[in-house]
Formats: sequence, structure tokens, C-alpha cells
Amino acid sequence: MAKDLAHKKVTVHFNPDNVDIVVAKGENLLQAAIAAGVRLHASCGGSGTCGTCKVVIEKGDAETTRTTRISDEEYGRGVRQACQTRVLTDLTVYVPVESRLERAIVAREGKNVSAALATGWRFKPPLSKFYLELPPPTMTDNASDLSRLLRGLKQQYKLKNVGVDFDILKTLPGIVRRKNWRVTVTLLTTAVREGRKDDGRRLRIVNVEPGDTRERHYALAFDIGTTTVCGQLLDLNKGKILADSIEFNGQIPYGQDVITRIAQAQKPGGLKKLQTAVIDTINKVIDNLLAKSQVNLKDIGHMTLAGNTTMTELLLGVDPQYIRLAPYIPAANFFPPVEVRSLGIHLRKGALIFVFPAVSSYVGGDIVSGVIGTGMYQRNKLTFFLDIGTNGEIVIGNSDWLVTASCSAGPAFEGGGIRHGIVATDGAIEDFDIDEKTYEPKIGVIGKSKPKGICGSGLINTIARMMEAGVITRNGKFQHNLPTKRIRTGEDGYEYVMAWAPDTQIGRDIVLTEIDIENLIRAKAAMYAGCQTLSKSVGTSCAAFDQVIIAGAFGSHLNIKSAITIGLLPELPEDRFIFVGNGSLLGARLVSFSTDLLDDSRRIAAMMTNIELSDSADFMDSYTAAMFLPHTHADVFPEVTRKLSERQKNTGKRK
Repeated sequence: MAKDLAHKKVTVHFNPDNVDIVVAKGENLLQAAIAAGVRLHASCGGSGTCGTCKVVIEKGDAETTRTTRISDEEYGRGVRQACQTRVLTDLTVYVPVESRLERAIVAREGKNVSAALATGWRFKPPLSKFYLELPPPTMTDNASDLSRLLRGLKQQYKLKNVGVDFDILKTLPGIVRRKNWRVTVTLLTTAVREGRKDDGRRLRIVNVEPGDTRERHYALAFDIGTTTVCGQLLDLNKGKILADSIEFNGQIPYGQDVITRIAQAQKPGGLKKLQTAVIDTINKVIDNLLAKSQVNLKDIGHMTLAGNTTMTELLLGVDPQYIRLAPYIPAANFFPPVEVRSLGIHLRKGALIFVFPAVSSYVGGDIVSGVIGTGMYQRNKLTFFLDIGTNGEIVIGNSDWLVTASCSAGPAFEGGGIRHGIVATDGAIEDFDIDEKTYEPKIGVIGKSKPKGICGSGLINTIARMMEAGVITRNGKFQHNLPTKRIRTGEDGYEYVMAWAPDTQIGRDIVLTEIDIENLIRAKAAMYAGCQTLSKSVGTSCAAFDQVIIAGAFGSHLNIKSAITIGLLPELPEDRFIFVGNGSLLGARLVSFSTDLLDDSRRIAAMMTNIELSDSADFMDSYTAAMFLPHTHADVFPEVTRKLSERQKNTGKRK
């Protein structure tokens, strides 16, 4: 009987998606949602600690493990954590707005500044097409089909020592005869020695097509992020972008950060699930690009891909467990070209992927790509490059040297670990102001709708403005004696009500808590301490930076003034800050257009020196000092400190 029950099937219906899925009785509800394609937040990967996967059981029975993330009031109206719930009968489940991953983020535009692009490169894509008109074989000229092809490349284009993929030979006889010995040969150019710039380059035949197909010559550039997967379809004849697309990384339900996903990969079948999830996302992005551009899939011959080290290893199906174990060693820094079909990516057979090399376990190909794309390695200016997202990576240097590090900032910048934190999507509070007499808020919401949460950039703007207005102290605590009902005691201590329940999408008050502020202070302290530690290691300081390049989707929406006010960014003139948006995708695109930059990517990855901050006493000292708004030491942020002091005097030195 028990065996029969274990095999009993039940149906779960998800609203408002209006989708059904049949699962085994006892199935985990979060896993059922993933299988059904329902987009749920699950920051902790299903451990039950984050509370972001809350759903409402509208009908049916389920078994739930209670956690402190569900209040008695919520439990009474059917709210459950999907990851802690097992399906017992047919269920009808409602996914509330704050638990959904909304698509609106993909269309959001940020600052569009491109003053820091790489320069001096030739437009010479690694993938090239050559049209040949070959003489047919005769009794006196009986060279093999391949020899005839190679001879044609040598005679017509002066190309020597050309290699060929074995799979080409399987179909070559039919292809060369289909259009009467008129063919187009696609060659891939690769460096002879990995990690070094070398004048000698290897040429490989990766495709042969009947007739003249030179006009149809395309490639893909991809950024594989922890949160999103971004892709661009490139015209390799004209050097232009034909289409772009972005989707949430399908791995999100398995955890918001790389450490959680590495842990998931160690579970039985976990690595395959994570690989399949990101491959499915890539294929979805490719489908979107083809639909937008009307390009035929068979005309795409190459793919350039950048991602952090964990995302890269998960994509390739490499066990990433040693990334998170001391001494933090990745499987590889340089990756050979990968045939797309071997991974399940839906491109033509023989199409290859160039994977950006990694520097270390926590400084990956996305950062190398950003350094290449911005051209900071080409200039004498002392540059501070930072990519702020689910992870935080920084690079300091110029054309002579580059040092880099990863900062364990946590997910606060993308809404993780915040009571009402969400990613930057419709309904997210991103702007904030406050009346300094009444302490009433004025909020700006993405999409101009009712709010449903607060995103990372909104969190920074809110805390900066509250500090200026004297609502919070410089150690992140609320001034709870102010004459306003907005500041009250909540379940986690003092909190500020940013929006009352009737004015929200979620039907509950949206609040900012002292724990939220503390989490943001930790995140900003890690980033700033990383900057200080890296600067000190090379004998300079944050004040000496000639320019600061900010990359990443979050960085594109960052308010410089607010970020300096809370102590996230060094106090420098605003004209030294440059936004480049998705630096990883920028570099991937440029490498697709230039063999020179492809060579540079290997060379730069090899020359970047990684500093491990987790074992640095200097980092811990700097981190402790940065656990203050803006900083413990006033001389590090003299102008911010001066303005705050003046404001306190003008407002009667509120306490």
C-alpha cells in the first residue's frame, strides 16, 4: 500500500500563470513550480532560510515544515514556503506578486555611457568566410576533395597550414558537388598558445557550405550572469548588433548566489539540473534573437561567452565544488573551444563556443571580458573597475599592471536579504525622498505602478536620503523619537513604513527595517574595504583613481551621489565615474569582432594578479572600519562628513 501511495500522481495548478503539472504525491512544491516553468524567487536554494518563495495554498492538502519566515497570521490564511512544502493531494496554488520573477526587468534601460570602450583594434572577426570556385577532379587531377579544398584556400587566399574538424569530412563529398564545386568555407582563427599573444595563429575549417553564403555570416555574444542571461546576435560582415535579448537565468530557483548553487550541484543529479537550466535559458534567448532578426539558425557559426567562474563551470558541466573550498581552486583558467551541440545548445552542428578565460575561482571570464571591453588595460590612467551585482568583483590598474579581487558583498544590492527586497522590475521602489518636517516619504516606482518592494538602487537612495534627513544615525539605527507614525516597532525591531498596505500591490505595509540597513552596510563595507585593500596592496589609495568604471545591470542604475554618501564608492568628483552597462557582454561582442581582442583576452587573463581577501588582515580591518555610514574615519569621506555635520546643525542637531 505504501508503495502504491508513493507512486500516486497528483495535479498542481498554479495561479495566476494558469498552468498545471502532474507530479508524484509527496513532491516538493518548489520543485513542482520549477518543472512547471513558474518563475519563483528562491534566494536560499530551498533551504527555507530566506522566505522568498512564499505561495498561498488555495485548495488541497500539503505538508509543511514551519519556519520563522511564516508568521501566524500568514499561516492562517494559507501562506506557505514552497521549498518547505510537500504535495499531498491535488493543489491550487497562488503565487503572490512579491514571490514572482517578473519579466519587466529585461526591458529596463539604465545610463548609456560608452566613453571607456577599447580602442585601436582591427575589425577582423575570429570567424571568417571564404568563397571558392574549385576545378572539378579529372583523371589527370585526382586530388582528394579535402586536398582540393585546401589547395584552393592556398591559391586564392594565400592561406596555409589550415586544419579541419573531422566532422567536416563526413559530408564534404556531397557538399562540394552540390553547387558544381562552388563552396563557402568558414575558418576559425585561434591563438597557437593559450594565455599568450602570438603572431602565429591557427586556422581551422569549421564549416563548408555549397554555393556563396558570404552574405549570411553571423555570431552570438553571451553574458551568463548569476541572475540573468543576456545575448546579442551579431552581423560579422557589418560589425553591428542585429538583435539582443535577456532572460532570467533558469538556475535562480536553485539559489540566488553562486555558493548556494555550488551546494545544489553536490546533490544527486544537481549538477545536471543546473547545467540543463542554464542551457535551456540560452536556447530561449537564441530563439528570441532569431525571431527578432529573422536570421536562419544554420547561418550562426560562432558563439562568444563570458560568465563568472561558477556559472562557466556549471554551464560546461564541470564539478564546481572546489571553488568554495580552501584554497579555492577552479577546474581551469583557460578553456578549449567547445562544440555547441555537445552542450545541448541549439545551433548548427560544428558551431563553436569561445569561453572567456577566468583569473580565479571568484574572478571569472565576465570580469576579463569587462576589462577588455572597457579598454582599461590599454591606458595609462589609474583605473578602478567594479562590477556590482549578485557578486562584487573589482580590478585596479592600467596598461602596465592589473590586480583584482572578489568581494563577498552578498545579495543585498539585488534585493536579497531585505525584508521587502526585490530585483529591479515593475513595482520596485527605486527613488526616494523625504520631507524633513513631516518625515513623509516620496517614492519613485519602476513602471509608475503601486510598489511591491524595493530594489538595490532604491535601497541605497533611501538610506542615503534618510541619513541626510537625520532619520537614521550613522550606525544605521532609526531615530525612533521623531514625531512620525512611519517609524514603529516591528517584528525585527524598529522599521520605517515606506508605503501603507492600501497603496501597495502586496496588500501589506512595505517597510525598511534596521536589519535591512545592517545588511546593506555589510555589503557596501565589503565593496569599499576591497577597494581599500587592493589599493594598499599596490601602494596607492582610492583617492588616486583617475577614473572609476562601473559595470553591471545594478551599476547602470546607481546614483553616484547616494553611493558616495553611504560609503559604497570612494569620494571623488562625479566626472571621474563612467558607466558601461553590461561590461561582460560588451567584451564578448568586441571579441567576436576582433581576433586582436581575442588574443588580448587570453593575455590579460594571464597577467591579472588575484588578491584573496578572505585571508587578508588588512581587508578585515578595512571592513570593520567601513561598517559605518559613510565610514568610521571621517577623513576618508571629508565632504560627506562636512555636509552631514552642517545639516545636523541646521536642524537643531537631531538625535
